[in-house]
Amino acid sequence: MIPRFILFFCSIMLFGVASAQQTEKLYLSGTGNDNTVNWDFFCTSGANSGKWTTIPVPSNWELQGFGKYNYGFNKEENKGKEEGLYKYKFKVPGKWKNQQINIVFEGSMTDTEVKINGKLAGNVHQGSFYVFRYNISNLVKLNAENLLEVKVSKHSANKSINEAERKADFWIFGGIFRPVYLEALPQTHFERIQIDAKADGNLNAQVAFTGDADKIEVELFAKDGKRFGDRFTMAVKKGTHQLTLNHQFSQPELWSSEFPNLYTATFSLVKKGKGIHQLSKKIGFRTVEVKERDGVYVNGAKIKFKGVNRHSFYPTSGRTTSKKISIADVDLMKEMNMNAVRMSHYPPDGHFLEVCDSLGLFVMDELAGWHGTYDTPTGTKLMKEMMLNDENHPSIIFWANGNEGGHNREL
Repeated sequence: MIPRFILFFCSIMLFGVASAQQTEKLYLSGTGNDNTVNWDFFCTSGANSGKWTTIPVPSNWELQGFGKYNYGFNKEENKGKEEGLYKYKFKVPGKWKNQQINIVFEGSMTDTEVKINGKLAGNVHQGSFYVFRYNISNLVKLNAENLLEVKVSKHSANKSINEAERKADFWIFGGIFRPVYLEALPQTHFERIQIDAKADGNLNAQVAFTGDADKIEVELFAKDGKRFGDRFTMAVKKGTHQLTLNHQFSQPELWSSEFPNLYTATFSLVKKGKGIHQLSKKIGFRTVEVKERDGVYVNGAKIKFKGVNRHSFYPTSGRTTSKKISIADVDLMKEMNMNAVRMSHYPPDGHFLEVCDSLGLFVMDELAGWHGTYDTPTGTKLMKEMMLNDENHPSIIFWANGNEGGHNREL
């Protein structure tokens, strides 16, 4: 199947700056359980094992008739330890020449080894619920067929991964269960933008980028597409790759679970008047305060939280869900007059947080850990991956370091 090419672009043109390149995406898999792409697949043991066939991606292989079903409380000797071997051929657009090309996995259970044209893309990734990527610029061929090979081990070689993720009171699965895609960025590009937008209109952004730029420009747009407030800029000193931007906006519409007002913040890297890379983030202005022996206040109002725990789960597809399911789940919570949801017991799909942002739910995002914990080196790495992916969602007002007994205090 020919991969679908998606170019994410901002409909608002920057004034005074030549249009900058957006991050481009090329999906190799589908986007959820309602949109999949078949890859070649080989399961090493259990049901339908020992032969090459195909499997829809993303998916959990047990729900596709492979391997062995297990619950987290099963005895260790009875748990399936099968591996899944995946192959997929793809082409990279010729116009991506001189770009940085990454392959991105939004979630894979559990240890994941990635090869491009027979060469390792990087170290084996361990941890199921976290977005990870490899720079494969030097491994791919443009305008030619490339071979992606992925080996996924259901049972991790890292003991603390199994303690945190797989010895728990829920079903445990294997497979590439969230989307896989390529992304192309210019050599000068944003690496991280951390946004803190307060209820008083103060916006603070910590920005990290790679390459060479002399200015960063920021604009905000309201839901009607009109620019909100003034465009602001900050000069970049030569050799600087990290800086903090601050700007005061006047009377923004605030974000809360009842009034989830969002703005689009567009950041542009500029060199000699030319836009190089542009990145847009959905943000909300809100201030969260925890007052000792009193309670939690959002935008000055004391909040009584009424909510539920939510697993990323669907009966026919396991941990592979879809944006449609996310919308249905949030709608159901809102219909029950709830205002909050806890991610139990791991970070969710990105589309679920987007729906919480847009429809209005307070979120507690959570590092995985049932009653076992990640060791400190593993947990530190995975916590960073969680933050990189989730940190700018206005719906997230709490971060949980694991379940009731599954937290490593060194993190």
